[in-house]
Amino acid sequence: MTATDAGRELATRDAKTRERNLTRLEAKVNSERARREFANTLNALEDKLNVPKQMRIKTARAKIRLRRFADEQPGTAVAVAVGVVAVVGVTVWLVVRAAVDGK
Repeated sequence: MTATDAGRELATRDAKTRERNLTRLEAKVNSERARREFANTLNALEDKLNVPKQMRIKTARAKIRLRRFADEQPGTAVAVAVGVVAVVGVTVWLVVRAAVDGK
């Protein structure tokens, strides 16, 4: 084996080592990215399946919409509130009446 052959063999070995190390680095980067994506997916699922948290979010949004509606159309908001109170009152009256008549 000549010096030139030894140099080529060393260069080939170095290229293979670099390629192997690059492959390991790519695998590490890919696994870290997959872990991040998995963690994000789990967090999204937790948020979606957390019923009390979802209720808080939806309640806060409804309050904001109602306040905006009341600010933009106060007369209509008062009319809606009176209507809701009337419906609840009639419902309670009917339930009480049915309970009293049932005895």
